Amino acid sequence: MPYLPPSPHLNRPLLTGSFGMVATTHWIPTAVAQAVLERGGNAYDAAVAAGFVLHIVEPHLNGPGGDMVALISPADGHTQVVVGQGPAPSGATREHYRSLGLGSVPGSGALSSTVPGAVPAWLWMLRGYGTWDIADVLDYAIHYAEAGQPLGALASSAIAAVADLFTEHWPTSAATWLVDGNAPPPGHVMGNPAYARTLRRLLAAAGTAGPDRAARIDAVRREWSEGFVARAAADFAAHPHRHSDGGDYAGVISAADFARFEVTGEEPLRLDFRGTTVVKASFWAQGPVLLQALAILGNFADADLDPSTDRGIHTIAEALKLAMADRDAYYGDAHRNHDLLRHLITPDYGQARAALITAEASGQWRPGQVPGMTPYSPPLRTIAELEARTTAAAGTGEPTVKATGQTNGDTVHLDVVDRWGNFVSATPSGGWLQSNPVIPGLGFCLGTRLQMTWLDAASPSAMAPGKRPRTTLSPTILERDGKPVSALGSPGGDQQDQWQLLYLLRRLAGGYDPQQAIEAPMFHTTAVAQSFWPREWTPRGLVVEDRVGADVIEALRRRGHDVIASGPWTLGRLTAVERDPGTGMVRAAANPRGAQGYAAGR
Repeated sequence: MPYLPPSPHLNRPLLTGSFGMVATTHWIPTAVAQAVLERGGNAYDAAVAAGFVLHIVEPHLNGPGGDMVALISPADGHTQVVVGQGPAPSGATREHYRSLGLGSVPGSGALSSTVPGAVPAWLWMLRGYGTWDIADVLDYAIHYAEAGQPLGALASSAIAAVADLFTEHWPTSAATWLVDGNAPPPGHVMGNPAYARTLRRLLAAAGTAGPDRAARIDAVRREWSEGFVARAAADFAAHPHRHSDGGDYAGVISAADFARFEVTGEEPLRLDFRGTTVVKASFWAQGPVLLQALAILGNFADADLDPSTDRGIHTIAEALKLAMADRDAYYGDAHRNHDLLRHLITPDYGQARAALITAEASGQWRPGQVPGMTPYSPPLRTIAELEARTTAAAGTGEPTVKATGQTNGDTVHLDVVDRWGNFVSATPSGGWLQSNPVIPGLGFCLGTRLQMTWLDAASPSAMAPGKRPRTTLSPTILERDGKPVSALGSPGGDQQDQWQLLYLLRRLAGGYDPQQAIEAPMFHTTAVAQSFWPREWTPRGLVVEDRVGADVIEALRRRGHDVIASGPWTLGRLTAVERDPGTGMVRAAANPRGAQGYAAGR
């Protein structure tokens, strides 16, 4: 049975139409993607155009030097994972990092950089599935990079937070992002002329390839991976610069690392829940957490899963703790044992894990047992323990939701469905302006995804040359009867699959429509080994939007949860699109928090 009737839409309507729908975390990429659809482009053309525009309008949340994981589901084919997560450079050995006196990978600086995968992944998608020429797709990003766009309040505050770092240690970033030595105020029209010139240089390479669309995209990709971009990035990273621990180090990434990286498409994982198939990336990413949580919660009645009650919040949070413990113990690319890990999403395993959930909040880290494997135990340090031993002197990687509930930013996301039934769900991230110094002449910086690895060979996410870090990027596709019906996702680091879980429970078990499910109060547990430096753990931590009500919050505290009540509209940045395969009708919804994410369509 559905939960109590959901509240009406508080901020945004649910969009419904018959042509195509777009939802992203910023209204300009939404408008760009919809414009591409209107001009005859398909979902892949639209997504790539919007993806490059996101580099301009949300530079504190993603950049060309970052990463991207996407799920694509062609109307006439099967869903694939687009693996735009670059690996560790060939020089990223644990021995080298320890020789520098490091006990963990820093949260910012080139020592935390993987090979950038976002741009190659967008180009891979466009070449294989799009229809537009590369020049037409990039025209939107070049326009905004040259003309500028009023800076949002969150972007302004993100720059202000690292302005001293820029001034004192990262002069190329100061020259790019500061105005007269200060952080630009909200509303300041800001472009990125250097990045516009980079895009024009890439297009010049396309001009040497003749009229063939695929050959032109290939030429751009080669110029990125083997030409001036790779050389400039590697040369600049080799100069010592300030990292998040206060030390000055040279990076280890090389031009050869750029050239070796190849984007791939791979088969996803699937799990059925309440008549819908949920599709995610495999165990090198965070996505299976969502499948594990659903496998656990599938053993409970719908009444136990209402995220507006203390009973539901408690049950869901405890399931997430169990799934996240398995993530920290088993997920990663270092040991290449993904076939064994499928045990984690079997019905029997989910049932056994569900039996561990009691009426009281657990304060223990409790991974399960995978036959033939030994769970890895990561360092579990509280905020107080980390503060006693850590001095943050620079940006600390992804500026995501803190244990206090404060949100300083994080990532971006986009969803597209076109009139033909093609779907894209993509989560680009990394390469934030606070990640690394701006590379002279390119207008962007490298990312920091390598901080998600451990300097411990026993970890399944141990740092090793050529290995991918266990990324938090986690888009989602939903299928019914073998056909895609929805694309959705959210920024949020360790919270991405947690917030998506709440959306799916409300959508699939609670009777909410997409906009209602997005606007309903959100929460997440912080009882995980956080993926971002300095990687704190809060044993009974639970962050909730205070709209759940004082009575619910108090009941959760009586159950033993260490509850942080954040503001009423602070958690979750979900977007979603849907299509009914029978009628062709499409729908879209977007997060109203921050007044920046929007859906569009007709």
